[in-house]
Amino acid sequence: MAPISTSREDFDEIPAVVGIFSAFGLVFTVSLFAWICCQRKSSKSNKTPPYKFVHVLKGVDIYPENLNSKKKFGGDDKHEVKNKPTVPKNSLHLDLEKRDLNGNFPKTNPKAGTTSELENGISKLFPEGEKEAVSPASLKSSTSLTSEEKQEKLGTLFFSLEYNFEKKAFVVNIKEARGLPAMDEQSMTSDPYIKMTILPEKKHKVKTRVLRKTLDPAFDETFTFYGIPYTQIQELALHFTILSFDRFSRDDTIGEVLIPLAGIELSDGKMLMNREIIKRNVRKSSGRGELLISLCYQSTTNTLTVVVLKARHLPKSDVSGLSDPYVKVNLYHAKKRISKKKTHVKKCTPNAVFNELFVFDIPCEGLEDISVEFLVLDSERGSRNEIIGRLVLGASAEGTAGEHWKEICDFPRRQIAKWHMLCDG
Repeated sequence: MAPISTSREDFDEIPAVVGIFSAFGLVFTVSLFAWICCQRKSSKSNKTPPYKFVHVLKGVDIYPENLNSKKKFGGDDKHEVKNKPTVPKNSLHLDLEKRDLNGNFPKTNPKAGTTSELENGISKLFPEGEKEAVSPASLKSSTSLTSEEKQEKLGTLFFSLEYNFEKKAFVVNIKEARGLPAMDEQSMTSDPYIKMTILPEKKHKVKTRVLRKTLDPAFDETFTFYGIPYTQIQELALHFTILSFDRFSRDDTIGEVLIPLAGIELSDGKMLMNREIIKRNVRKSSGRGELLISLCYQSTTNTLTVVVLKARHLPKSDVSGLSDPYVKVNLYHAKKRISKKKTHVKKCTPNAVFNELFVFDIPCEGLEDISVEFLVLDSERGSRNEIIGRLVLGASAEGTAGEHWKEICDFPRRQIAKWHMLCDG
């Protein structure tokens, strides 16, 4: 058999062919990877996150991936404005094209009119095809205002109520608020949002998003509450709390609106309503209630035993008259908090029984630089808890608080209990 002969040129061509195939393979791999990345990015940008099942925003896109730096909430598009039908100037129709860059309606100065003019204006708010009604009480609330109420006018809240018989769901749409007062004295504006609670059980608590720097916020947010029978609607009431967001401290309360649903008929369809926002009932110091506290100082172990026993005559935290109180205990050394404890929440009672014991280690000899703060708060699910009352026991305390502190210092190892009046938080 003759041997196979190979030339030197054949050996030189093999690395060249391998290099060419490797280059083509590398280009193909990079192209495929880039194509897959582009497909994933486009699919993510087109995907819209789902809404909460009880919360729907109508006509406003709130997701950041669908917004650019030039278009804000409810911002109008120049190309779409030309194709939109014109709306009369006197119409109250909630149209997104009338909103400014913050998604709010421009301020208007409507002239005072008669009741018939108000009815004509409200009738234009929705098309004739939709079944809606305006209660006579809502018209009276906007016209029959005393001189004192006009001086302390806090604005008007617009909303609609509806019952879905197929889904057995109660639907509340918070449309807008007009004429809110400015809570920020520097910018002369507010950052409003609304909390809504269904009374008397307070099981359903929701809130809108915060709209920045506006006195006429247009929310247009829909909340759907499932599992509420239509026969139970007449026994409920809606409580709206209008607040202004504050980044550096507790949010400012603008006012509140209470709507008893007794007598409101929702079988005919959606009902549009408006109510004047009233000032929230501010509790007086003398009506904060009382707290029963037991203290014992152990000089041998240098510990302080605190027992939160009872609270009585606590004021109502909202219009339902029912509070969900609990007590937060803070231990201070030379005005610096070194420890904190809290009791369990007691549901729907102005006279709570806690009977909870806490033991604090004292970092110094004696109680001269020690003070104990008791904060009675109302538990609010999904929002900041409101302070019902406050009590401070220490060497510098006055009244019964000072007497109580002096007794536990003079009689160590003895458990001493006293009732104390709560003051403003």
